[in-house]
Amino acid sequence: MTLTTQGLVLHTTKYGETSIIAKVFTRELGLCSYIIKGVRSSKGKAKQNLLQPLSHLEMTVYNNSKRQLQYIKEMRPATHYNNIQNNGVKMALLFFMDEVLYKSLKEEEENRELFDYVIEELYHIDSEEQTSAAPISFLINTAHHLGIEPMDNYSLQEPLFNLKEGRFQAAPSTYTTATNPNAAYFLDTASSSHIHSYLSYSMNHGPQPQLTALQRSTTLNNLLEYYHIHLSDFHNFTSHEVLHSVLR
Repeated sequence: MTLTTQGLVLHTTKYGETSIIAKVFTRELGLCSYIIKGVRSSKGKAKQNLLQPLSHLEMTVYNNSKRQLQYIKEMRPATHYNNIQNNGVKMALLFFMDEVLYKSLKEEEENRELFDYVIEELYHIDSEEQTSAAPISFLINTAHHLGIEPMDNYSLQEPLFNLKEGRFQAAPSTYTTATNPNAAYFLDTASSSHIHSYLSYSMNHGPQPQLTALQRSTTLNNLLEYYHIHLSDFHNFTSHEVLHSVLR
């Protein structure tokens, strides 16, 4: 059957001499793999510039639940951004978001709320000048839509964030640290406080944390480690290295 849906391009791979296989996060069907024929040929109807990371498309697709590879009948841009393509910081953030989604999503798991959130975030990034808080907020909000959201139960009694448990806990005793492998997942006091600040900012619309570039970098790395622990396929992450270099 044919279906009209919106999609976000996450990844492309060359296929044959002129075609590609595109991984597309669709609003109605989740993550799907599509063969797009002739896209690498000058005579092809589909153009490669439509298939850049996080390109937002309107698509008419053939959907057959018995096939792993589907086909796109028609596609066209759903959104034109004004300020992302010519801004190095925003492009680095876009590639970061793309890699987070590509390594987090599973085939054909519909998640309309996450799709709509990503579209809203892309509009926000395109229109706003200040983007320093965006990558950390994106990780926290995406974790919420993936069902692995950290719990913001920070208190004086439970001030340390445990990456494995996904919540704040009391400091482990020396005895516990020596005998319990889970103790290695505790962040220090400062790093835990920064996680708490961003959880409050991202999920409860609190004030934006005023952190240094180094503190934001550390917080971002800690959240990427959190993803690695809680998502089995989330590894070999690279785009944050460029992001660190431009978000000063």
